[in-house]
Amino acid sequence: MSYLKVEGTKIVDSNGKEIILRGAGLGGWMLMENFITGYPSVEFQIRDALAEVIGPKKSEFFFDKVGLFLALNIWHLTAPIHVQFLEYFFTEPDAQFFKSLSLNCIRIAISYRHFEDDTNPRVLRPEGFKHLDRVIALCAKYQIYTIIDMHSAPGGQNGGWHCDAGTHIPTFWIHKDFQDRLVWLWGEVAKHYKDNPWIAGYNPLNEPSDPKHTRLIDFYDRVYAVIRKEDPNHIVFFDGNTYAIDFSAFPEDAKDRWPNSAYAIHDYAVYGFPKAPEPYEETTAQRDSIRKTYQRKRAWMDERGFCVWNGEWGPVYARKDFEGDDWVEINDRRMKVLRYQLELYKKDRLSWSIWLYKDIGFQGMVYVSEETPYMKLFEKFLQKKWRLAVDAWGADDRYVRHLYEPLVNLIKDAVPNEHQNLYPPIWGIEGRVTRLARTMLLGEYLVKEWAEHFTGMDEEELDKLAQSFKFENCVKREGLNKELTENAE
Repeated sequence: MSYLKVEGTKIVDSNGKEIILRGAGLGGWMLMENFITGYPSVEFQIRDALAEVIGPKKSEFFFDKVGLFLALNIWHLTAPIHVQFLEYFFTEPDAQFFKSLSLNCIRIAISYRHFEDDTNPRVLRPEGFKHLDRVIALCAKYQIYTIIDMHSAPGGQNGGWHCDAGTHIPTFWIHKDFQDRLVWLWGEVAKHYKDNPWIAGYNPLNEPSDPKHTRLIDFYDRVYAVIRKEDPNHIVFFDGNTYAIDFSAFPEDAKDRWPNSAYAIHDYAVYGFPKAPEPYEETTAQRDSIRKTYQRKRAWMDERGFCVWNGEWGPVYARKDFEGDDWVEINDRRMKVLRYQLELYKKDRLSWSIWLYKDIGFQGMVYVSEETPYMKLFEKFLQKKWRLAVDAWGADDRYVRHLYEPLVNLIKDAVPNEHQNLYPPIWGIEGRVTRLARTMLLGEYLVKEWAEHFTGMDEEELDKLAQSFKFENCVKREGLNKELTENAE
């Protein structure tokens, strides 16, 4: 077994044979996200709220059983707790199923919090790697490569909920100490996994969003150096700036500066989401828009003969209980978007990782059944959260748009045009209001309500709730999986 490496525009094995990595992102596991598992706001808030409602020990028990996150700051315990990590969210049947689809790579999204505590920085949690080790070993058993993706950095590397920072200001770029901590952590990760050839590589920072652009390059220089000090073999996958779409400030000497590296785009097509400008009908203009957007994202690499990896892409899906009778037609259109994207990727022999492997029914290749205890418990809450469009990702704001439009219009009227285009430009005023007023503010007010669903539960009930996330309690999205398999062989 040999390490993969970058050779020109390709990823190859030790014999020079091209290896195209095709797979999915394992999100909502070592970093929770609100739309993936159904909570409001950000992870640290719901962990704190659940510990307050049912107590720290029960809260920890539930999160560990689901395999999501420690809800307890173990550094302050007076007695040791036996921890069984990631028991249900990803187990051997998940790996077996993934392999059966002819897919060969899983991008594992992780949070720095598993490895160090904000109150005790640069001290490695001894149990931190147990999360990752078991799943990487499972994937290796079924000949599935893994890519380790740092999805959450201290202070937040972008203004999204998935940084688990609770703010729209990415303070990772403001405070050098946050950057120093992540450089240190990547040294520990590289040291731990340097001898594992089933790891395809490291993705140092998911969707960075540096308004000045230059600080990202400085960080990449530092993190690349510390990785190479410990690990000379694994590929490093660098996301572009501004949510993995902008390489304009990347150095011209990148090939010599960062050998054995690939460059990651995230290629979400607008027609795969509720806010598409029009229904997707496969018109020439619509297909041109998808193609040109994709080509624009990868242009910097193509002009220089660099290796491109598509770290995230894929539509979201309608559900009958939410979107109503149109859900089948909506999903048919979005599958057409997906097929066209796969057509483009296949032509370019592109390595890709679709987002998402598992969730509660919005985007995953498999999703938790509506008949499980977890989905029954949160049925009304999830419908309420959807109507309020609390989650920014794939939000359908039809029921609340009129409530927020006055605020959007106020900003447009009060602020001169030349000052309206704040960074990141992809948000716009509407996107900024969505994140600040709905996902952050309204979401924060719903956190306690989410946690109170657990009131009075004992460990047996919590365990049954957590088992909802086991593979055998999930539904396969057959149409999606069929398309992925046909394009993986």
